[in-house]
Parts: sequence; C-alpha cells; structure tokens
Amino acid sequence: MAIDCGAEVARAADILRRGGLVAFATETVYGLGADALNPTAVARVFAVKRRPEFDPLIVHVADAAWVPRLTRAVIPSARKLMDAFWPGPLSIVLPKADCVPDLVTAGLPDVAIRIPDHPLARALLLATDRPLAAPSANLFGRVSPTSAAHVAEQFQTGIDYILDGGSCTVGVESTVVRFLSDPDRTGSWKCELLRPGGVTIEQLQQVIGAVSIAEDSGHPVLQAQSAPGRLPRHYAPRTPVKIVSGPTPAGEGGRVGFLSRGPVADSAGFAAIEVLSQTGDLSECAVGFFAALRRLDSADLDLILAESFPEQGLGRALNDRLRRAANTAVV
Repeated sequence: MAIDCGAEVARAADILRRGGLVAFATETVYGLGADALNPTAVARVFAVKRRPEFDPLIVHVADAAWVPRLTRAVIPSARKLMDAFWPGPLSIVLPKADCVPDLVTAGLPDVAIRIPDHPLARALLLATDRPLAAPSANLFGRVSPTSAAHVAEQFQTGIDYILDGGSCTVGVESTVVRFLSDPDRTGSWKCELLRPGGVTIEQLQQVIGAVSIAEDSGHPVLQAQSAPGRLPRHYAPRTPVKIVSGPTPAGEGGRVGFLSRGPVADSAGFAAIEVLSQTGDLSECAVGFFAALRRLDSADLDLILAESFPEQGLGRALNDRLRRAANTAVV
C-alpha cells in the first residue's frame, strides 16, 4: 500500500507530535523526521531505515532559540557560522544537553543541529514546535532522495506521511562542522569539517578563517561516527560505480552508463548517459546529482562510470559522495 503523500503541514505535525514518522523536503535532500526528544520515535527511524545505531542523526530546528535548549555551550565562532548560514545547509556539532536522547547522537556527547532553508520544512518545524531528528529518507547507505517520488520508491510501509515540497534546490546533504579546543592556544578553538556539503569550505573560511578537514579515522565502522555520511560506503546505487576523469568506456564489459558533469562529445559505447550540467556548473551538478544516479541505477547497467569533479567548492562534496558510492567496503 502506498504511503500517503501531500502538502498538509498540520497533518504532518500532528503525526510527529504523536510519535510518528514523516518524510519531508528540505533544501538539501528529503529527511525522515521524528521528534528528536522522543526516544521511541527516534528508534523507529533507525528501524525503518535499517540504520545502525552507531551512526548519529542531525537535529533540525525552526530557529536559533532552540540551540540553548539542546546544547550546553556555543562558542563565538559557531555563533558566527549560525548568523552567516542559518537557515541553510550547515549542521554544527555542539555539546548536547541532557534532554537530547543518546540514541540521537550514537552515545556521543555532542549533537549536530541545523535550521533548514525550505519553506515547508520551516512551517513543519514551527507547527510541530519540536526539534526533529531527520536523516535522509532512504534505506541506509543508498542514494539520497531529492523528491517525494524517490522516498515513495524505497518505502512501502513504516513512514506515516510524506510532506511533498517538490524537488530539492541544493541536492546534496548539509555540511557538518565541529569545534575542537586548540592545544596550542588556551581558550581557542579550531573548526573541523566532518562532512562537505551545501556550504563550501571556502564559504566557511570567509567567515571564521582556517578550517581543517577531518580525515577518515580508519577505525572499525561499528564504532560511533563523529557525523553522518562518514562511513566508507554510502550514497550508493546497487549498480557498481567507478570514478573516471572522462568518458572512456573502452575496456569495460557489459552495459556501461556514464554520469557526466558536462556535455559528452561522443556517446559511443555507453548504454545510458546522464549530463548534470550543459555548462559544467557545480551548483547545477549538485541539484541533479542524486536523481541522475538513481536513473542510471534503474537502467539495467553492469557498471556506472562517474566523472570526477574539481576538488573545490561544491565539487568537494560531490567527489565525497562519489568516493563513498564507489567504495566496495561492506557496512
């Protein structure tokens, strides 16, 4: 039986207040939301997504007034980022208050918070008057959804309502940052990028200066993760993915598809091609990235060749998604 889908904010808010699950649009991807302060509802998110409990969730709030209720401290640099990028695709990891269930944070002492920049998501948060824990509304590790139809394709049961806000306008998940005390400077803090996303590292640096990039820890994947989206294999279609620098199907057997960031001069040898932008614009590439990957995954291919992006701006986030989609590690 198909999941009910519509634009009824009051209905969605009532479901959430009663401990239900609602998939809803944000500017990044569709989230699967539950009352973040209700451990039973949060547990349903993990169960429906088949998500391991060592992978923490991001908490979405309607406005910054929620931050002191959900956290124990906000340093000045974090406040600068809130002022610059909220509402928007930036999640900030802060020391959590006791009211935030440990399940939300995978048992870690910090919680990631953001204010989404989507009118329907904001309306839902205001109507619910609760913070919402909301990972992407897809089965764990699979391609993220950027439309209500993508959500409905993956879930037949488990979700109580899909709040349809149209197609997502950013197309990749939020950037996640945290602040670490600087051992070389008493009372100072360093900003660390845990997951590249809709706010680029260049934009962060314009506001607060130096930002370091966290390396993958190399620890076993069963250990609590510092942020979502950091496991070796993630965002992955069922069809194998191989990252390439250009359209080179020669030597690949079977039906091969190509995910291109710009126009392809010669389509010979490909069973299917998805062009993300006629001009190679990275913002346009990000908007259509997951939808194009889904279409290729549905094209009965043996292999998807995916063209890499410049390692700058949104290209850094897109390359991160490609690397994890192409990783053959089993989670």
